[in-house]
Amino acid sequence: MAERAASVLFVCTGNICRSPTAEGVFRDLARRRGVLERLRIDSAGTHDYHVGEAPDPRAVSHAARRGYDLAPLRARQVCLGDFADFDRILAMDRSHLRQLQAIAPSGSPARLSLFLDHSASRAGLDVPDPYYGGGRGFEEVLDMVEEACARLLDAVLAEMPR
Repeated sequence: MAERAASVLFVCTGNICRSPTAEGVFRDLARRRGVLERLRIDSAGTHDYHVGEAPDPRAVSHAARRGYDLAPLRARQVCLGDFADFDRILAMDRSHLRQLQAIAPSGSPARLSLFLDHSASRAGLDVPDPYYGGGRGFEEVLDMVEEACARLLDAVLAEMPR
């Protein structure tokens, strides 16, 4: 019987800035550590504003400067099946976490939490939405995401069978 992959879903509002950035960074870290094939990684939005669209061009550009390719990703909305399909569902801010908690089916095995709870210095905080700001906001999001993703990957791998 094949081993079930560990699975992580990153969630923000429209799935074009924060959550695809986290998906891209986490995917790249997993690839560099040689464990990508053991993981299922995705991102989604709480709202359907951008379903089918590529990430925000500013998110793509800033991520590319750091070696991450977000261009192939496409926005989608969280669905009820995600609560059965993913081990961890990570909200980029508290409003997303509340929305996820409100729609989670009773008995869902998915662990819902704030993404930055995996940060050494920013636990309990929100990843700020860079959408309405300038380039510095996208850089700050990348800084936060890189640090938290490294710690998240360590936590996910520690729970997986060897």
